[in-house]
Amino acid sequence: SALKDSRFPPVTRDELPRLFCSVSLLTNFEDVCDYMDWEVGVHGIRIEFINEKGSKRTATYLPEVAKEQGWDHIQTIDSLLRKGGYKAPITNDFRKTIKLTRY
Repeated sequence: SALKDSRFPPVTRDELPRLFCSVSLLTNFEDVCDYMDWEVGVHGIRIEFINEKGSKRTATYLPEVAKEQGWDHIQTIDSLLRKGGYKAPITNDFRKTIKLTRY
C-alpha cells in the first residue's frame, strides 16, 4: 500500500520519520442477515457483493474507520462498495444484496 495502492499517493522519503506501524487482530467474525446490523466504532465490517460485471468482490474496514471519518452506516457501506470497485449507482435494493460479516 505504501507504494502501489492506487487510492493513495506513494509514500515519500520525507514522510518516513513520521510513519508508524500498528497491527489489528481481527476476531469474532459473525455473519449477519442485515447489512445494517453492526455498530459504528464497535465493529469492523467485511462485505461481499457481486459487481456490475458479475464478479464477486470484497472490501473491509477496521472498527475505527467509520468513526474516524464521521460516517453513518450508509456512508460506510457505500464507501466500502467503492473501495471494492463497485462503479454503478448504489441503491438501497443493491445494498440489501450485500453479505456482511462483522468483527
